[in-house]
Amino acid sequence: MHWQYSMSFDSLGLAEPLLRAVREAGYTTPTPIQVRAIPAVLSGGDVMGGAQTGTGKTAGFVLPMLQRLMDKPATRDAKGRIPIRALILTPTRELAAQVEESVRTYGKHARLASMVMFGGVGMQPQIDKLRRGVDILVATPGRLLDHHGQRTLDLSHVEIFVLDEADRMLDMGFLPDIKKVLAVLPQKKQSLLFSATFSDEIKALADRLLNAPVLIEVARRNQTADLIAQKAHPVGREMKKDLLTHLIKDNDWHQVLVFTRMKHGANRLVEHLLKHDISAMAIHGNKSQTARTKALADFKKGELQVLVATDIAARGIDIDQLPHVVNFEMPNVPEDYVHRIGRTGRAGSPGEAISLVCVDENGFLRDIERLIKHEIPKEIVPGFAPPSHERPEPIVLGRMVIGEGAGRGGARRSGAPHRNGDAPRNDSGRNGGGSHRQAPPRPQGPGRDGRSASRPPARLGSPKR
Repeated sequence: MHWQYSMSFDSLGLAEPLLRAVREAGYTTPTPIQVRAIPAVLSGGDVMGGAQTGTGKTAGFVLPMLQRLMDKPATRDAKGRIPIRALILTPTRELAAQVEESVRTYGKHARLASMVMFGGVGMQPQIDKLRRGVDILVATPGRLLDHHGQRTLDLSHVEIFVLDEADRMLDMGFLPDIKKVLAVLPQKKQSLLFSATFSDEIKALADRLLNAPVLIEVARRNQTADLIAQKAHPVGREMKKDLLTHLIKDNDWHQVLVFTRMKHGANRLVEHLLKHDISAMAIHGNKSQTARTKALADFKKGELQVLVATDIAARGIDIDQLPHVVNFEMPNVPEDYVHRIGRTGRAGSPGEAISLVCVDENGFLRDIERLIKHEIPKEIVPGFAPPSHERPEPIVLGRMVIGEGAGRGGARRSGAPHRNGDAPRNDSGRNGGGSHRQAPPRPQGPGRDGRSASRPPARLGSPKR
């Protein structure tokens, strides 16, 4: 969607140190969610924001939050330290790191201390930083509760609480943790909740957290941006890696974000690309935080040609002008397609979303087209057409058998998780915060691309075309 606003940041009621930081970051025109959220947060009331990643929502809450904290200097505790006055809770490490980076970018002239906290790294450096005093804490739920359990942080002075990407939090099983966090926060505070979708669970959480909130919604969740050129390449099952290599080299693509369904699929694809002299790295829950941060930084700078990611790990990748998103494997949850491709075509720049679709995934493509209410153009790349004899095979995800090969009306319909937070997400990674949760079971055996050779299909026989 292309927004034309004559409005500038100066008209939103922000103080000069913040406006200077915004100008230095290269932004001149606020996005629709910023136009509506900034004054609403500045007024001190609760806000419920419906917005996907890429709409500018982070600045929409970070800028007014910084202003509110600047307007009222901190009251130091008995030991002379500044207390935590704002808490931002995010589902993943990547998103936590990016939100805190935004806090530092926009708050560079504001003299407020911030820090990010997540699992997968040592507690001690975090404890040391907390001891020095922090105004704004950005955290994942698991590690925040670890610290609270060890009494290394005090949340009794929090004035502003932000729950970011609440839908993904629930998808990842963080609802019990969120409830525990709410129980230790002060009753009297300003609360902001942001979510790309509003399920019944999100509405129930909002009722519990928010007091007479202002509702702000932009870009309906199931619309895909007009600036994104979408295309599907039907391809032979075993030809996907070679087709991706061909597309990257032939079109001289740089900064390509590629999605796979599972972690091991991401790793295998990276090996293949590296063999063909294409610089690539994977980010997913099994990678160390250092490796993930480095991959993301190199990718943003344009030093890394291809970043291969799973859905959960990619949440929070926020690059203003990402030209290409490739669905190497189609998501089995149609809304994930909208999330994936929404990372391109931003900030008024055109983007391209390419999907490589094998015969096993035709049902997923139909579900996506039904959701976005239009057909995605199909184009066969010469030399990579699906073989005429190829029949759908089941795709095994843990205990679920999905895809065309699972049989019409069979496991694909009943097994595919449908984003209500009650079904296991494929490849959830559970990488939010150092809590040790049970991850969904992984496929066994030597299968390729998420299919298992050691498992019989749920139903025999191919569906009638």
